[in-house]
Amino acid sequence: MTRIDAKFAQLKAEGKKAFVAYVMAGDPDEAKSLEIVKALPAAGVDIIELGLPFTDPMADGETIQMAGQRALDHGMTLTKTLAIAKAFRETDDTTPLVLMGYYNPIYSRGVNRFLIDANEAGIDGLIIVDLPPEEDEELCIPAQAAGLNFIRLATPTTDNKRLPKVLENTSGFVYYVSVTGVTGAAEASSGDVAPEVARIKSQTDLPVIVGFGVNTPEKAQEIASIADGTVVGSAIVKQIADGKSVADIAAFVKALSDGAHRA
Repeated sequence: MTRIDAKFAQLKAEGKKAFVAYVMAGDPDEAKSLEIVKALPAAGVDIIELGLPFTDPMADGETIQMAGQRALDHGMTLTKTLAIAKAFRETDDTTPLVLMGYYNPIYSRGVNRFLIDANEAGIDGLIIVDLPPEEDEELCIPAQAAGLNFIRLATPTTDNKRLPKVLENTSGFVYYVSVTGVTGAAEASSGDVAPEVARIKSQTDLPVIVGFGVNTPEKAQEIASIADGTVVGSAIVKQIADGKSVADIAAFVKALSDGAHRA
C-alpha cells in the first residue's frame, strides 16, 4: 500500500473528501518553494502535487507556464525537484507526494535511474501528462513495479470507448480534468462534472479527484461534494506569483482545504 492508498483509506474512514494542492517545484526559488511545500500539510492538504518544471508544457495555462519558467530561470532541474521532495520527507513521512509533469526530463535521466531516485526521494506517484496508455511499457509499468502509483488523466473528451484503456493500468486515483482546455482557463461546473464522475466511477473502484477550474473555497466544496476530492493549482500558484508570504499562502490554502473538507 502506497502513501496515496493509505491516505484515501484514512479519508474514507473519516468520511472526508480529499484536498490536493499543486505547486511548481522551484517557484519562486528553491528555498521558498521548499518552505511552501512544508507548510501545505498543516494547511489541510491531503496530497501534494509537485510540478516538475519543463520548457514546453502542453496542459498548463499561463499561470503555471510562468511558474515553470520562473523555476527554470532560477536553475531548477529534475535533480533539484527530487531534492525538495527528499528535504520534505525529513519532517513528513506520511503526506503523499505526486510528481506531475512531462516525460522528457525523465527520459533524459533514464527511466531506471529516475525510478530509483524518485523512490529514494519519497515520491509516491506520477502524473506524466504526455504519456498515453499506448506507451505504458515506457514508464507506467516500470513505475508500478517500483512501487509508485501511476495516475492517469481522464477528460471531457474521454469517451466510453477510450475510458477502459485510460483506466487499465491507472493506480492511486483518477484525475478528472473538469474543463476542455488548459489549467486556469475556465471554471469547473458541478452540473457538467457530476455525470462524468459517475461515469468514471461506474468503471473503476479508484477514487476520482477533479481538477482544473477550482479556485475558491466554495468551488472546492461544490466540486469535492460530487467526487472523492478536488485539486487546486493555478489559484495557489498565482498567490506565489504575487509574492505573498509563506504564511499568507498557507492561509489561502487552508481556506480552500476547509471548503473541500466541508463537502
